[in-house]
Amino acid sequence: MSAAAREPRALHDGTPVTMVHVVRHGEVHNPDGVLYGRMAGYHLSERGRAMAQATADALAERDVTHVVSSPLERARETAAPIAAAHDLEVGTDERLLESTNHFEGMTVGRGDGALWRPAHWMVFTRPLLPSWGEPYAEIAARMQLALEDARQQAEGHEAVLVSHQLPVWTLRRSLENRRLWHHPRRRECSLASVTSVLFHRNLPVRIIYREPAAHLLAGALDVTGTSAGVIRA
Repeated sequence: MSAAAREPRALHDGTPVTMVHVVRHGEVHNPDGVLYGRMAGYHLSERGRAMAQATADALAERDVTHVVSSPLERARETAAPIAAAHDLEVGTDERLLESTNHFEGMTVGRGDGALWRPAHWMVFTRPLLPSWGEPYAEIAARMQLALEDARQQAEGHEAVLVSHQLPVWTLRRSLENRRLWHHPRRRECSLASVTSVLFHRNLPVRIIYREPAAHLLAGALDVTGTSAGVIRA
């Protein structure tokens, strides 16, 4: 049966039940450790492609009727096997883009990284905004709009959005009515993870977090944040 022909799901009173899975892309080939942000030309590594396939496999039996990705290569490459498993095309939505960042194109590690150079310290004046990049409130607003559009497109079924760690985590915190500023290493949003939002009509009633590619995380690049089950402050 085609995705379009499936019966929509509803509660006993007719309320549509919809789920939107918000996926973070897999590992990127980035041997120089650049903070690539919105830069073009950064593709999934071989491990990242395996992560994308693991997430696609985890979603293969779901009632997915709509797949949309950030326009960046790493997100579209993560979305491709998910969409293929459901005979769908991948749409793109700029609202799912990575956040802007003052340090884009630079290395930021200890030692000679840009974070440690006095010339850049002026951008740390308002960490709760944050002053070094796109405001958290703006990220949350655009991600919520993308989420709502996906819910409407897949009403009674399931949709997949593929984005980036900070936008996904900011969206989750906004849905949970938590403060948006946070420590980056306390994000529960690992590579190729799935943050699923369950809706009754247009009301988000539950958030479920899973890591289908957890078995591939050991040795991966850019493994920031926590894994499932870790208590966050």
